[in-house]
Amino acid sequence: MHFNFNFTTAQTLWTLTFAAMLVLLVVLLGRDRTRRFPWFTASIVLVALRLLASRILFGKLPSLTLSAIFITLSVVMALVGLLVLVEMARRAFVGLKRSLWIANSAGLLAVAGTVLAVWGPWPAWKTLTADSQVATLRLMQLAAQKGDVLVILLTVGLGLLVVMFGRRYKAGWRSHTQQIVIGLWTAATAQLTLVLVLERIAKTAAPHSQEELDHVLGLRDKLFNANSIVYIAVLVWWIVCLWIDEPGEKVEAVEIPADEERKEELP
Repeated sequence: MHFNFNFTTAQTLWTLTFAAMLVLLVVLLGRDRTRRFPWFTASIVLVALRLLASRILFGKLPSLTLSAIFITLSVVMALVGLLVLVEMARRAFVGLKRSLWIANSAGLLAVAGTVLAVWGPWPAWKTLTADSQVATLRLMQLAAQKGDVLVILLTVGLGLLVVMFGRRYKAGWRSHTQQIVIGLWTAATAQLTLVLVLERIAKTAAPHSQEELDHVLGLRDKLFNANSIVYIAVLVWWIVCLWIDEPGEKVEAVEIPADEERKEELP
């Protein structure tokens, strides 16, 4: 018997990613982790929603409508990504003095903001502020792109801080906070590497034939697939870590009524 599965690599990775997200959401809800990490849970829901929408809506709506939906979703995801970082930082550095908290946050934001300001070309302001619906979408798209890069840069910085200093507070190696941050840092580092490599390819690649163009496009697809594999590994890491209780986590004992205890003692 011969089985023929006509799935491309991209379709397979999409399926694995979406399935892993559903399992992660089940773990977050079933193990009552959403109460501690509400914004992290919301971010996973948004990513899963974007994946599902890309599969269902692509090719079925006008391009302008489709762009408006995904750009709006990207802006919301960037904002939620910032809230996730605040949530992780607050849980990782419990007990830190407010002055140190403000100083470290301002320093990290200043470094990330400086890198963002000098990184990549910025479109002309007249193009962004033109009185048209397309110009509005361009402005929103710019906010989503730059916001996404800012979240990546802040995640890399926060990940290093949590790994180096989190143990002094309440974010040791086996804490859920540090485990989530490690996953965020890994995904952000992979995505940052992808952006840098793609920019390098765009600057240096100059295909002169269809064969060379196909080679560049194939390399781009392989990089996207590699980034998806890293994210799937991160999802699996979160599933395993969040399923396991933290060391010293209290388990509520189930009280047995006195009548039931007497019944069990009777022969």
